Amino acid sequence: MTIHGDHPFLPPESDRSPVRRLRGRLPSPVGLWTTGYDGKRAGLTVSSMLVADGDPGAVIGLLDPDSDLCEMLLKARTAVVALLGEPHRQLADAFGYVAPAPGGPFRMIDWTETEWGPAPVGVSAWAGCTLTTPDPPEVGWAVQVQLEIVHVELAADDVPALVHRRGRYATI
Repeated sequence: MTIHGDHPFLPPESDRSPVRRLRGRLPSPVGLWTTGYDGKRAGLTVSSMLVADGDPGAVIGLLDPDSDLCEMLLKARTAVVALLGEPHRQLADAFGYVAPAPGGPFRMIDWTETEWGPAPVGVSAWAGCTLTTPDPPEVGWAVQVQLEIVHVELAADDVPALVHRRGRYATI
């Protein structure tokens, strides 16, 4: 067995999307979006998101249209948007489907059931939201959803925030 210094599945630099490479240079928050419908749960790690202040406030996100979360969110019309911190790297990877989660990622931590979906215990902040775009538009290879913020829970802000940049996590 030989261990190589570069990623075995990474395309050559000349074949990589310049738009994706531009996006990868933007530090993005690491959020966990969850929802529940008909006794089932779905979640997805989302870093392509924006929070807009206002009355009401909003969260705009770009979701994988083939994800379980996107499908279930369109049915449930509610979601929890949680901000992840340093202790949640493995959770982010599990919900991003890049790391194993024996028994499923919902078994990795404790959850509080809310009217918007399951909220992870131990995060610095989460928002209970309702979907405002019944038929979300496609943007690039994603679906752009807009959620109205109905409820916000803020915990102590003593955990470094998790951000994603160039395929890696960092904290600030």
